[in-house]
Amino acid sequence: MTKAVAGRIVLIAGASSAAGQAAASALTAAGARVVAVGSNADRLEPVAAEARYACDLGDFASVQRLADTVRAELGPIDGLIHLVGGWRGGGGLIGQTDEDYEFLHTHVVTTLRNTTRAFNADLLASPAGRLAIVSSVSVDRPTPGGANYASVKASAETWTRAVAFGFAKAESPAAAVIFVVKALEGLEAELGSSVVGLWESDAASVNNTRVRLTA
Repeated sequence: MTKAVAGRIVLIAGASSAAGQAAASALTAAGARVVAVGSNADRLEPVAAEARYACDLGDFASVQRLADTVRAELGPIDGLIHLVGGWRGGGGLIGQTDEDYEFLHTHVVTTLRNTTRAFNADLLASPAGRLAIVSSVSVDRPTPGGANYASVKASAETWTRAVAFGFAKAESPAAAVIFVVKALEGLEAELGSSVVGLWESDAASVNNTRVRLTA
């Protein structure tokens, strides 16, 4: 059976991660045209994708140039799967250092802000635009040792809900979804199938939803 995502151009930010490679493989198998983006060109080589681009996603000007290049070479995207992240924590509340917070904020929030702003027009104009991020259960039950991490994940969720509201206000057939995990390791295959499934449902039923992934 042909998947609804077949033929759609889907950009994966953070594509060289285990989760990114799983999502790319699932999307490619479903017939999507995958655009793999990461910070290191060599690490992108194993990713199943039609096109691969190295980009500093923490720099908005670089992401704008990426958007222009993707549109010129492939066309406007139909999906943005944001899998850029990382973990730093521990040491209780006093151990939540400024350096760790800046690292997490740059990787989790800044990259999301940059990519969604640069590609928002594409997603709004697509007949089936989709945005997805992966968040954490720590947003609901933050601990002192994970306060930095939970805070930036909460910020990423808030930003994604704002994008979802914009989709709805524009009456666009686009949707933004937050996948929530306790730990992503071991759930990569489920994430991949869930990403593919975003195009199997109408936008109104999945926009601004928070979906828990479990083994």
